[in-house]
Amino acid sequence: MPVKTLDLLEWPRLCQHLSTFAATKLGVAAAQALEIPGQLSESQTLLNQTREVYDLENRLLTPLVFNGIYDIRAALERSEKQGVLSGEELLQLATTLAGTRQLRRLIDRQPELLALNRLVADLRTYPELEQEIHHCIDDRGDVADRASEKLVGIRAKQRQTHAQIQKVLQSLLQRKAGALQEQLVTQRGDRFVLPVKAPQKDAIPGIVHDTSTSGVTLYIEPQSTVNLNNQLRQLKRRAEAESEAIRRRLTEKVAEVQADLEHLVMIVTTLDLAAARARYGYWLGANQPRFVDSEEPLTLRQLRHPLLVWQQNHEQGDPVVPINVVVSPQIRVVAITGPNTGGKTVTLKTLGLAFLMAKVGLFVPAQEPVELPWFDQVLADIGDEQSLQQSLSTFSGHIRRIQSIIESLTDRSLVLLDEVGAGTDPLEGSALAIALLQHLADHAQLTVATTHFGELKALKYQDPRFENASVEFNDQTLSPTYRLLWGIPGRSNALIIAKRLGFRESILDQAQQSIGGGTQEVNEVIAGLEDQRRQQETKAQAAARLLQSTEQLHQKVSDKASELKARERELRQQQERAIQHEIKIARKEIAKVIRQLQQGPMTAQAAQEATQKLEQVTQQRLPSQKPVAKAKVPTFKPQMGDRVRIPSIGQKAEVIGLAPDADEVTVRFGLMKMTVSVTEIESMTGEKVEPKPKPAPAPPAPKPLTVRTSENTLDLRGSRVADAERVLDDAIAQAHGSLWIIHGHGTGKLRAGVQAYLKQHPRVERYEFAEQSEGGTGVTIAHCAV
Repeated sequence: MPVKTLDLLEWPRLCQHLSTFAATKLGVAAAQALEIPGQLSESQTLLNQTREVYDLENRLLTPLVFNGIYDIRAALERSEKQGVLSGEELLQLATTLAGTRQLRRLIDRQPELLALNRLVADLRTYPELEQEIHHCIDDRGDVADRASEKLVGIRAKQRQTHAQIQKVLQSLLQRKAGALQEQLVTQRGDRFVLPVKAPQKDAIPGIVHDTSTSGVTLYIEPQSTVNLNNQLRQLKRRAEAESEAIRRRLTEKVAEVQADLEHLVMIVTTLDLAAARARYGYWLGANQPRFVDSEEPLTLRQLRHPLLVWQQNHEQGDPVVPINVVVSPQIRVVAITGPNTGGKTVTLKTLGLAFLMAKVGLFVPAQEPVELPWFDQVLADIGDEQSLQQSLSTFSGHIRRIQSIIESLTDRSLVLLDEVGAGTDPLEGSALAIALLQHLADHAQLTVATTHFGELKALKYQDPRFENASVEFNDQTLSPTYRLLWGIPGRSNALIIAKRLGFRESILDQAQQSIGGGTQEVNEVIAGLEDQRRQQETKAQAAARLLQSTEQLHQKVSDKASELKARERELRQQQERAIQHEIKIARKEIAKVIRQLQQGPMTAQAAQEATQKLEQVTQQRLPSQKPVAKAKVPTFKPQMGDRVRIPSIGQKAEVIGLAPDADEVTVRFGLMKMTVSVTEIESMTGEKVEPKPKPAPAPPAPKPLTVRTSENTLDLRGSRVADAERVLDDAIAQAHGSLWIIHGHGTGKLRAGVQAYLKQHPRVERYEFAEQSEGGTGVTIAHCAV
């Protein structure tokens, strides 16, 4: 992409705005030096990454966090050259490894994010190197005592020697208080000294290391501490040498994996840049673009200039007027006409930025659908190209720039030309502009040009590859509206403006006669077309509002219907639970009656009492069944006194009672009487009562939809079973429905411990492995009682 084109479109400003959404210095630097891909596949990958981060942060409400990540590229370069990293650099490297690991874990928990998971698939974060650095380097970036036994001994002696020096000096402070300027111990260089009054320097023999500005105070190292200070200096040098040896050892380990760490930096930068693109797109209210082939139209509705949106929000700029751009596949040249300051140049820049944004993976500030073809390059000539040093006029500058564009053309180029052919004789400039646009129609995929030449308006009617557009102008206010009108050329406004401003009528009449009446008629036709366009747009807006109201009403009705269905399911489930509860109680009471009957005497009275209790339980607990009309006469109908068989218990019995609805009969065998359903008996010849048709069972209530989120997902990988149980108990206590538990595969010990704990937990109704797409046997889903 030519650098001149990027500067003309103010691309560096957009990159600067994008960089404010980055979280790390790596991302800021990458955004400010944003590279523009040369292949469609690269742009598509970037767009996929942006979309996944956008969904992660705005749909799943799980932001990417870059805490603790630093720009460690300089440290890696120095380690490669066998330099020694400072403690602070090593600490930053360790925190970068930890922060990157957290990013990878977050992405691993979202397997549906295919592009991001591919990005971090081969990421190595070296936890053992991170742990060793933290073991040797403390939080201030200093080498810790625990780094080596040798260093522990040296620093212990340092502290001991320092204490001895302080003890001697404190003694002198007390004994020689009159000779001292102040009651304190200070340092000069790395030597401990006392502030002694100059006239009494002989009171404390020693070495003078410094003198105050006034000369009244001498800073003396007492003779009694000289040897101790010497020892302390030697110990300090030994400690520094040992610290440097430890840092050198750590630096060598960093150098061994330097290539992997550079790859890590690249991945972190890519993630931060993707997050910045997603957050910038969200802030802009932009939508994901789709690259279309040559048979589909270019569609950019309600397109806004991103830099003007920034200016409106951050610099109290004017509201941004969106434009609509819909270009048919056969169109190769669009000629935009209209007055100066009408927004023609802004339109060119808006289009150019929109295509560049899509190429680098940014969302475009336009309404969906955002559909545009792939351009391998954007070539622009916008604004004056005047150069006093080269003795070039504005026209000469344009010609040189256009010549460069022609030499760089490909059949997939987007060309943006501002005021094509301007700056010279109108007749020659118009002829040159027509020839240039026809050449571009043959050799470029799309050209958008602004012009004042009326002759270019007629090209549409001579060549189907040309289209007209104009920026709207308000005759009443004498100002542009910045709206883009398609299919209508701009009309001449010079005489109209002059007349509204009170210009002398005689001069205007002479000018009108000079240009002839044809021009006036053309302007009147164009004005009529513009008026028709405005009326159509007003009606379209009214229809859109009506459609929106209808859709809102439909949505409300749909939501109410869904609410009623959900309520119906809930009531049905409550009723089913109540019935099952009553049946459970009834079974217990029936079992109790049977146990009492088995344990007591086998008498007719006992049997009668048991039968009565069973009938009482049936009436109280079991749900009643409403009779349903029989479809046809059964083949066997029991009567009073009939002998029947009961196959379920292998007994013959006598019918001694019939229920009014003929669904049940009371039978007696021996001393026992019991009431059974007519479907449980048959005649002595084997004929059975045809059962009544059962009503169709109600469809089962659909299982509630369980959606995996960050709140119901628990990552236990790397935990011990005992620690995992404590975390798991807290999570189950707060769970509402299903809980995704990530334990990984590993040795299987953690998985077995988790499932054993779930099996005995009272709130867990059941558990199962997740689908393969959600982790398979590395993830267990626990269904908890609500």
